[in-house]
Amino acid sequence: MQQDLSGQVALVTGSTGSIGWRVAQALARRGAKVALNGRSADAGHEALKKMHDEGMEAIFEAGDAASHEDMARVAQTVEERAGPIDMLVCCGGSARPGPTPFLELKPEQLAPALLGRLQPRLYPAHAVAARMRDRGHGAIVFIASDAGRHPTPGESMVGAAGAAIILLTKALAKEFSRWNIRVNCVAITLTADTARYDQIFGSPSFSNKLFSKALERFPSGRAPTASEVAEVAAFLASPLSGQVTGQTVSVNGGLSYGGW
Repeated sequence: MQQDLSGQVALVTGSTGSIGWRVAQALARRGAKVALNGRSADAGHEALKKMHDEGMEAIFEAGDAASHEDMARVAQTVEERAGPIDMLVCCGGSARPGPTPFLELKPEQLAPALLGRLQPRLYPAHAVAARMRDRGHGAIVFIASDAGRHPTPGESMVGAAGAAIILLTKALAKEFSRWNIRVNCVAITLTADTARYDQIFGSPSFSNKLFSKALERFPSGRAPTASEVAEVAAFLASPLSGQVTGQTVSVNGGLSYGGW
């Protein structure tokens, strides 16, 4: 289901690679003007060049999604350069420490394991939603972990952050409905065609063992790809899902079912 998003502006945080890049690509292919975002200017300009080489309209604004100051600046600059932001998709964030048994985490790792995954959702949403409120419309999509729905050994902190984002999705959807701002979430598991996927299987580790077992359990025989995740995120960001809000969609290839 394709839709012409010409004239609409999308800000995709953490979009210089992996899932964020695929989301930006999916929206740009539908005609949206996409603002790429990431911490690295070099990675951003490389991603921007790829967008332009494919004939897609995009700009890049560097900034750390885990910094509210950065996100406020990015939101303002994007709107000055491209126009009012209609869609925000929050991707990226810290993946460190990765899956680790809870008692093997050092005390000083606990807060970063949670906040490094949560802040890159809170700050962009806070900075952009205020602008959407003033215009009376908008769509926000969070990318979160399916570990927030299904407990997995070694993913206590990953799951805690995921569960927080899933509940945040519901709460903000209810708060923001008065301003016609929709909020939805895509919950993901092991995802192929990403730098994280290559990292997991690149060397022996707890994550390697954990996800090697998961890889054998996908009913289709493979993990979802970044492009498949991106198509769901693009749908939730677009007017095609105009009556969908407060929902979390798991793109997990049937690895698990149910949830909340």
